Amino acid sequence: MDWKYWITVASIIVGVYGISFGLRKLAGVFINKQSLKVNVDPTNFSFLKNSISFVLYTGGLIAIFYVTPALKSLGTALFASAGIFAAILGFASQKAFSNIIGGVFILIFKPFRVKDPIELGNGNRGVVEEITLRHIIIRNYENRRIIIPNSVISEETIINSNLIDERIKKFVEFDVSYDADIDLAKKILYEEALAHPLLIDGRSEEQKLEKEPKVVIRVIKLGDYSITIRAYIWTKCNDDAFILNCDLNESVKKRFDTEGIEIPFPYRTIVYKDKEKKN
Repeated sequence: MDWKYWITVASIIVGVYGISFGLRKLAGVFINKQSLKVNVDPTNFSFLKNSISFVLYTGGLIAIFYVTPALKSLGTALFASAGIFAAILGFASQKAFSNIIGGVFILIFKPFRVKDPIELGNGNRGVVEEITLRHIIIRNYENRRIIIPNSVISEETIINSNLIDERIKKFVEFDVSYDADIDLAKKILYEEALAHPLLIDGRSEEQKLEKEPKVVIRVIKLGDYSITIRAYIWTKCNDDAFILNCDLNESVKKRFDTEGIEIPFPYRTIVYKDKEKKN
C-alpha cells in the first residue's frame, strides 16, 4: 500500500480521536449541568457520551475502508452484511431507542423536573421522583410508584404545577338554593377562606393599590335547581391548595348549616293516579 494511503489513514485516526475527545468533554459538561437542574445522577447519561465515540469511530472505520483500495472490496462485502444485521437490530430495538430519545428531550427541554407535581392527560398524577433514559417514576398521592416509558410520556399532555410559578389559584365552589341569601353565602365563604392559614396574598401591586380583596367571590352559574358561587383563593403550592379545599368544604358546610344556607339536591316528585274502573 502506498505511503500516501498510510498518511491518510493516520490522519483519519488522529482526527476521529481528537473530535471524539472534544465532543465527549463538551457532552460531559452539558450533561453534568443539566443533571443538576433535574436532580438526576449524571452517570445515567453516560450512554450518550459513549455513543458519540461509537458513531465517530464507526464513521472513521468506514472512511479508512473507502480510501484504501486494498480494503475497499473487503469492506463492501462486510458492510453489506453488517447493514442487514443493523436493520434487523434497529427494527427489534426501536422502542428502546425511542425511550432514549424521549429521555434526551426531557433532559434538554425540561417539561418537568424531579420533585415537580404533575398531572398527565390519562389522569395519573403525582410527584416526579426519578428521571432515567428509559422511563420516569412518579410517586402518586397514595404513595404508589407509576413507571411511564419516556416515549409514552413524550406524547402526553402534562400539567406541571411548578414549571414557572408554584402558586395556585384554587377555585372553591359551592351550590346554594335559590331561596338562600346570596350575600350571606358569599360572606361566609369569604370569611372562612380569609381565616385559613394556607391562604396567601396573590394580588399584584396594582391590585393592592386598588384595594381589591384577597379572596374574590363570584356567582358563576344559575343552574336548574341551584346557584353556584366560586371563591378564587391563592395558595403557595398544589398540596396546600388541596388541603385548603378540603378544609373549606368542611368549615363552610358547617357555617351554612348554622346560618340556614341550604346546599340543594335534586327533588323528584312522584304523582300517583288512581283510575276508576268502569263497569
